[in-house]
Amino acid sequence: MNTLTPDTMAHASPAAPPVATAEAQSVVPLLVSGIKAVARSRLLTVPASSLLVEVAALLSSAQISVVVVCDAAGAPMGVTTETVLVRRLALAQADVFTTAAGEAMTPGFVACAPDDVLSDVLAMMHERGLVHVLLIDPNNKLLGVVNARGGLRALLAAGNQEEALLRNGSVATAGSGGGRTGQAVTVQNARL
Repeated sequence: MNTLTPDTMAHASPAAPPVATAEAQSVVPLLVSGIKAVARSRLLTVPASSLLVEVAALLSSAQISVVVVCDAAGAPMGVTTETVLVRRLALAQADVFTTAAGEAMTPGFVACAPDDVLSDVLAMMHERGLVHVLLIDPNNKLLGVVNARGGLRALLAAGNQEEALLRNGSVATAGSGGGRTGQAVTVQNARL
């Protein structure tokens, strides 16, 4: 068991109290792979040769705001969102019946991997002002689309589950320090 004495307190980090450090170590971060099914359900793809009228119909029927434009081999080339589509049409930069998705898409994309920490991906999305990032496996296979709202919902659900465990009175530690490996900790009258 770790005990703080006046000598050891001098070496303790004031920014990370021992309890906070132990709690942070015991929390398992939610990985993007934890929301892979949701990301897969948000994946809409079209070939680069698809006309914008087809893209618009797909976006409208699926009630999803992004379509991934893929090359002939199925590799992602870029994305088209409802906003980009409306902007291009409003500015007369595209014709819905003659312009191909490959011509009107936003080239390139930001991607994440299944083993990325979801909170890190969401923080990056916030910093860059992104609503969607592509989920791509190590072999560059397109797995889905991570949406900021869906990611936040998953983090909220994970937090609610952790809070429920605390309220019910027991939390198992992860065993990464603190001398209490695998022991149950009882919490009484916890106020969160």
